[in-house]
Amino acid sequence: MAVSLKPLSEQTIVITGATSGIGLATAREAARRGARLVLMARGRPALQDVAADLERGGAQVEIVQGDVGRREDVQQACEAAMRRFGGFDTWVNNAGVSIWGRLMQVTDDDHRRLFDTNFWGVVHGSTVAAAHLRRKGGAIVNLGSVASDVSLPIQGMYAASKHAVKGFTDALRMELEEEGAPVSVTLIKPTSIDTPFPQNARNYTGHEPRLPAPAYAPEEAAYAILQAAEHPARDIYVGGAGRLMTGLGTLAPRMMDMYGETRAVREQLRPGQAHDPEGALHRPTRHGGEVRGHQPGPVFNRSLYTRAALHPVASLVVAAGVAAAASALMGAGRRRDAGRPAPARPTPPYRPARPTGVAGRREEDPSREDNWHTGP
Repeated sequence: MAVSLKPLSEQTIVITGATSGIGLATAREAARRGARLVLMARGRPALQDVAADLERGGAQVEIVQGDVGRREDVQQACEAAMRRFGGFDTWVNNAGVSIWGRLMQVTDDDHRRLFDTNFWGVVHGSTVAAAHLRRKGGAIVNLGSVASDVSLPIQGMYAASKHAVKGFTDALRMELEEEGAPVSVTLIKPTSIDTPFPQNARNYTGHEPRLPAPAYAPEEAAYAILQAAEHPARDIYVGGAGRLMTGLGTLAPRMMDMYGETRAVREQLRPGQAHDPEGALHRPTRHGGEVRGHQPGPVFNRSLYTRAALHPVASLVVAAGVAAAASALMGAGRRRDAGRPAPARPTPPYRPARPTGVAGRREEDPSREDNWHTGP
C-alpha cells in the first residue's frame, strides 16, 4: 500500500526526548508550522516550561513525563495523544544519551542503562507507534547516527546502540512494507550536532567532552526529521561530513580504524576537567530548554549535502542554472574580446644555452630565477 503523509499543519506529532537539543528544535519548528504536539521526557519541570513557551506561540501541546526505557511509560504517551487529539500521525524516537569512556572502564549497569534509552526506547516507541499507525497510516522517525555505520573509540557502547537501532529500524521497515502497512519508517543519521549531548553524557574520562568537527546546527537535524514526517524516506544523513565518514568506513575500513586509533580520542576531549561527570544517564537533563550546546569551533547552520539529498530535482535545477550563468558570463567575455588585438607578448629574457655534450640537448643555468620556458 502506498504511503501518503499529511502536511505538518494537519498532523499530531509525538516526540521523545523533547526538552533539549534536537528534540526541542524539532518541537519548536513543528509548532511553528502548525502541528499539534505530544512531548515526552523524564523531567516534568522542563516539559512544563517547554510546553508553556510553545503554547504562548499558539501551539497545542500535551506533555507526558516518562522514561522511554519502560514500555508502560511509552504507552502512556500514545494514550495521551489518543485522549487529547484522537491519535497521532508521526512518532519521533529522539531520546538518547551517550557515555564517554573506554569500554573496559564503564560499568555494566551504565552500559545497560544506555541501551535501555537508546535501543529499547526506540523499540518501545516504534512498536507502540506501529500498532496505531498500521491502521491509519503515518510516519515513524528514528534517530540513529553516523555511529550507526561507523564506530568511535571512547563512545563504543553508544555506537553499538546506534548500530542496533539501524538493524531494528531496517527490519521493522521491511516487515511493515511486506504486510502492506501504510507506514513510512525513516532512520535519521546525524553527524556531530551542536546540542547539550556531550554535557548530558556519563563521563569517565576526567575531561570535558566534545564532538568531532565539523558540527552542524540542531535545526538542520530538525529539518530532516520534519521532512521525513511529510515525505517518505528510507534514511537521511544530516551533514555531508557524516556521509563521507560512512563512505570511507565502507570503502576503506582500515583507514577509518587508523583515524580512530590516532586522532578520534583527542578530538573528543577538551582540555580541563569535566564539569558534570554523571551527566543525564540516570536522571533528567540539567539542560532542559537548551537547544544549542557548547561545541568549540565553527557550527554550520545548514548542510548543502543534506539539502541536496532531500531536494535532488531542485538541486539539479540550481546546478544547471549556475552552469548556464557561468557559460553566459564566459560567452559574454569572449564576445567583448572579439575584434580586439591580442596583447603583445613580452619577449622573455632567454639566456643562451650551454652545450651539455649530448647532441640535440641544451641546459639552462639553474641559478637564474628569470629563466623562461616555452615548452617541456
